[in-house]
Amino acid sequence: MKQIKTLLIAAILVLGASQTINAQAKVAHVEVSEIMTKMPAMLDAQKQLEKLSATYDADYKKMAEEFKAKLALYDKEAATVTEAVNAERQKEVQDMQKRIQDFGQNAQKELQQKQEDITKPIYEKVRASIQKVAKAKGFQYILDGSAGGALLLADGPNLTADVKKDLGF
Repeated sequence: MKQIKTLLIAAILVLGASQTINAQAKVAHVEVSEIMTKMPAMLDAQKQLEKLSATYDADYKKMAEEFKAKLALYDKEAATVTEAVNAERQKEVQDMQKRIQDFGQNAQKELQQKQEDITKPIYEKVRASIQKVAKAKGFQYILDGSAGGALLLADGPNLTADVKKDLGF
């Protein structure tokens, strides 16, 4: 009787251990940054952002050149005009300098907002594709294997190629 009881306990332990092993989650990793940087939609978005940035840079340089020219002219004429004119010109120069600084700050904010607006739908598309591929292959967890990601060991399956295929590139 004691042997049957021992065998029964051993069988329960073996079954319990096998259930624990079967219950372990399947984990894979994906190189999200690789997908994002090579995705055609992202390459187009980067071109748009570079074009917008170049436009802002050109406008900023033009404003700065006008500022320098006006400052040089006012410095040259400072001795020949009245004190009231010089005070007015100094205020004009300060206002112009503030407009240039405000333009630079606003351009940077607009560029960041545009980048977010353009990249968010692309990232959501990549995320949906990762979920689709993971679900099709039976994975419960997908880690980001990109540099700086939380992946410490990349010995498991890499689904990057499958996600690229799903996205069509």
